[in-house]
Amino acid sequence: MSDWMVTQSSSSGRRPRALSPLREHLRDTFWFAPTAAMVGVFVVWVGAEALDTAIVDALQRDRDYETLDELLRFAQDAKAVVSAVGSAMMTFIGVVFSISLVAVQMASGQFTPRVVRLFVRSRITKATFAVFLATFVLTLLVLTSFDTADDPRSVTTVPLVQSVLTLCMVGLSLLLFVLYVNATLRLMRISHVIARIASESFRVPASMPVPGGGQEAVPGGGREAPGHGTETGWVPHDGRAGVLRDVHIARLVRVARKHGVVLRLIPRIGDFVVPGMPVLAVHGGPVPPRRVLRYAISVGVERTYHQDLAFGLRQLADIALRALSPAINDPTTAVQALDRVVQFLAALSRRPLDAALHRDRAGAVRLVQPVPDWTELVDLGFTEVRGCAVGSPQVSRRMLAGLDDLLLLAPPERREPLLRHRELLRQAVGLAAPTASDRDFALRPDRQGIG
Repeated sequence: MSDWMVTQSSSSGRRPRALSPLREHLRDTFWFAPTAAMVGVFVVWVGAEALDTAIVDALQRDRDYETLDELLRFAQDAKAVVSAVGSAMMTFIGVVFSISLVAVQMASGQFTPRVVRLFVRSRITKATFAVFLATFVLTLLVLTSFDTADDPRSVTTVPLVQSVLTLCMVGLSLLLFVLYVNATLRLMRISHVIARIASESFRVPASMPVPGGGQEAVPGGGREAPGHGTETGWVPHDGRAGVLRDVHIARLVRVARKHGVVLRLIPRIGDFVVPGMPVLAVHGGPVPPRRVLRYAISVGVERTYHQDLAFGLRQLADIALRALSPAINDPTTAVQALDRVVQFLAALSRRPLDAALHRDRAGAVRLVQPVPDWTELVDLGFTEVRGCAVGSPQVSRRMLAGLDDLLLLAPPERREPLLRHRELLRQAVGLAAPTASDRDFALRPDRQGIG
């Protein structure tokens, strides 16, 4: 297996969609959805109030005071309901907020702080908060619409449509509350959290360019891009310090094609970059102006799954390590995390790794993007967990079974790191086991750990 991978766009000709900083910011915050919902419900209330006023005016013009009198009696009953709904909504909001805090604290303490992002970015949680706050605001607005006049001839408005709208919002709130509790309970169960991490992780290789055009061998190290000449300059990072979350592949390819150069991304996705640090190396020509490369690099405060091939493995390893700590002591959770580690590595066992070369429409390589190679991914998935698995036969047996399965799937040139981890695990267990029978039991491969 060569060290570099040549890729084309994809079989459909589409490049991976760039990560929108604004969209990511909104997904990582809680203020936008509730604020938008409250603004939206205010607009809807204005329309409903105008419709109620139009209904009253029409009845007064027709001198249908009997119907108006019935509407006034309905309004008195509706006012009591709306007042009760307004009080209940504040209680519901407090309950939802308390449940969210408890769920976040439990997930952060038992799993890993990295999974908190699942709660922060949960659509059902934001929708529940938004609808509850919108319903509360609507009840306040509707209460201001009740007319104090009792005479059908002098009344100006009867909140008929507004009351019906309030009842609809209450029904929606109750439905979302049930869905919210169900979703929160699922996110507090480790099996669902691990499955969610695995599904998010599989989107990264699925969005990577499809291999094509063969492979090129490249000497390790050095300042040469494969077949693209000596490095002629580099582009520094001029934004804020943070984690490299995304590069706009299509924009970088267009810029490189326009200026007749090859761009090589120096840090990998997930690396921490600081202002002035080189982020792009230029090969084969002059350095493009910085203004044309603006917004091509996305930096944030934490890693994301977008283009980050190793982030899912990092989270799975963290969950397994936390489960094997003396404070938690939950080897079954570690086994569940190892199940997904093996699944992820099995999917990548025959896929070219280490770097992706993105081509323009003419077939010329314009962007070299580094990605973790096979050995790095195997080490990330097993090294730290292996160090903590010595005292847990359940974990050592599952790890050995996983390594054996990967040895069957991986091509011969990729078996070395798997064999190395298996041998290191056998040596560590052999030194830690008090008796030969304990050693033999701990080194017996078992996909369920201990049956």
